[in-house]
Amino acid sequence: MDKQQQYKRVFSHLDKNGDGKLSPPELQVCMGKIGEELSLEEAEMVAELMASNGDGLMSFDDLVKVVESANEDEKVNDLKMAFKMYEEVEGCGCITPKSLRRMLSRLGESRTVEECELMIAKFDLDGNGVVDFDEFHHMMACS
Repeated sequence: MDKQQQYKRVFSHLDKNGDGKLSPPELQVCMGKIGEELSLEEAEMVAELMASNGDGLMSFDDLVKVVESANEDEKVNDLKMAFKMYEEVEGCGCITPKSLRRMLSRLGESRTVEECELMIAKFDLDGNGVVDFDEFHHMMACS
């Protein structure tokens, strides 16, 4: 079963009245099932914010958009954590050839500083000799 089919299954399970939309009460029940308490008023506000056509009811596409954006946020947070492991000094915002060499060494991969410079050069989009988070994000998307 692919991701789209899984989404459709979940949506049809949540859409109790089968009208192809999730109403605030249906959304409230959905949130309760995952352990989040939501008042009817809060569910109405959430549905209003998420409904793309302004009718206060979430369509299948609205649900997919919410789930996919949450997954993207998780990916970015994971990348930020990984990036911090490679930073020269925590919070400096860049990976240098030396910090890359040090981290690769910790992972059991021995590289020279020169080899690390070449690795960084592939993804150093602004040519400053280091990799910032945006360049790291691009690098990870390419691998």
